[in-house]
Amino acid sequence: MKFTKMHGIANDYIYVNCFEENVPNPEELSVRLSDRRRSIGGDGLILICPSEVADFRMRMFNADGSEGKMCGNGTRCIGKYVYDKGLTKKTTVTLETLSGIKTLDLHVKNGQVETVTVDMGKAEFICKNIPAIYDEPQMIDRPAEKFGIVWHETAVSMGNPHCVIFTDEDIKALELEKIGPDFENDPVFPERVNTEFVNIIDGHTFSMRVWERGSGETMACGTGACAVAAAAVKKGLAKAGEEITVKLLGGDLKIVISDDYNVMMTGPAETAFEGTVEI
Repeated sequence: MKFTKMHGIANDYIYVNCFEENVPNPEELSVRLSDRRRSIGGDGLILICPSEVADFRMRMFNADGSEGKMCGNGTRCIGKYVYDKGLTKKTTVTLETLSGIKTLDLHVKNGQVETVTVDMGKAEFICKNIPAIYDEPQMIDRPAEKFGIVWHETAVSMGNPHCVIFTDEDIKALELEKIGPDFENDPVFPERVNTEFVNIIDGHTFSMRVWERGSGETMACGTGACAVAAAAVKKGLAKAGEEITVKLLGGDLKIVISDDYNVMMTGPAETAFEGTVEI
């Protein structure tokens, strides 16, 4: 099977062109191929497929084999793949995902896509739609004591569930391997949850680390960065309509939140290497 290794600010996946390749068991294959010591290595597997309702369709699988609904960094890399590989000549393409159809604007330099702006759709705060179990319609700053610290959780969906925590704790010092699974598997979130730990730099800049459900800590999470920016606007920490920089371990993403909480995300997409693997 031919594959391409790509990353969006170090959130790395194994990409397979399903116009040419047949992947009969992607759940099992994602587990095997994501192993960084015994195989290609990555945060998961992403399939680029034909679509009946959009230009292309994305299926993404986490490193534990679970299928995810959406991956912001993954959408950007797909935009780069389909243009650079000649699957499309358009610089605006639509992508079918399990969380709806996303529109990608491809920014081309010297014949190749360098950055991509993705219309991520609207951030969702209604608990039943995230889903989150809570006694109020929205979960904004819910106090939760874990590991001797009271954290304040804000629940957001970007097509997948997020728990955003703005904290005065130094996020660089947090032991995410220790605390992350407790947040991921909190029964408040019946489908598990991606958790973002955020330090406020200023009203336009936020620094975050993320514990992703099914993958653990990753260098970046596009939907997580969007959830952080949306939560910041919701809480009055940032303003709608103004560019917000979210700094992740792998690099920066630029986010703009509209008055109705529609989210536009811009960031790079890069190809690392290509190869073949025996499956």
